Amino acid sequence: MKRLFPFLLALCLLAVPVGARAQRVADASYRTIAYIKSDGTLQDDSHKTLGHIKSDGTFQDAAYRTIGHLKSDGTVQDAAYRTVGHIKLDGTVQDDAYRTIGHVRRDGTVQDAAYRTIGHADGVPLRWTALYFFFLR
Repeated sequence: MKRLFPFLLALCLLAVPVGARAQRVADASYRTIAYIKSDGTLQDDSHKTLGHIKSDGTFQDAAYRTIGHLKSDGTVQDAAYRTVGHIKLDGTVQDDAYRTIGHVRRDGTVQDAAYRTIGHADGVPLRWTALYFFFLR
């Protein structure tokens, strides 16, 4: 679950501005793995709180400890504001050395660097979905 948490949290951040109802996050086989509530709370399929999303790009774990930040220019930072990567407008996700580590397609499909599907986040903004590569793996 520790590896999955950053992915789920990132997907939650994506969904907050999209609508007032909870959104479903699925794995590569479309199995539900989490829900994102309209207040930014991320819950697993048994409704246990996993984290919280803030409108300023900050995301937190269940105990409200800051895990990371997404800046408006696509820069991804850890809790100490150190740059850990970049999210390009075309959905390419790069590490801090600008090596491609994944892709997020416009339809919400999340892929690894080899273009293998690893998740789905329909209706979730591309930049937020890409945070998976930095905090949820």
